Amino acid sequence: KRLKKRAEENMKILDISGIAEQSFSELSGGQQQKVLLCRALCAAKKVLLLDEPTAALDSASAKELYTLIRRLNQNGLAVIMITHDIQRAVAEAKHILCLSENEAFFGSDAQYVEYTKGDI
Repeated sequence: KRLKKRAEENMKILDISGIAEQSFSELSGGQQQKVLLCRALCAAKKVLLLDEPTAALDSASAKELYTLIRRLNQNGLAVIMITHDIQRAVAEAKHILCLSENEAFFGSDAQYVEYTKGDI
């Protein structure tokens, strides 16, 4: 009962209550990502790990998902996200961990911009 209530609360937060009875395969890519995010939120207590959450989304759906992720973070949930979208990461993140074959960087978004000399 407690888990069902948490799922319903997360569905409201993500504005997907209206698709609760639809088959996952019939949903749009953006709706599917929201359902997966809702599922992750049901399991998350303090930290949310995301791997390329906007990879298959159009720009409008990606923007909406980033807005939701930012809101979750502002409400106290730590978000660790893997992405290849460096520009968006710098715009959204407080800290950047950038790993490449030859080097690694960890610091604030501003430090990363300085580190790359703005060549993002």
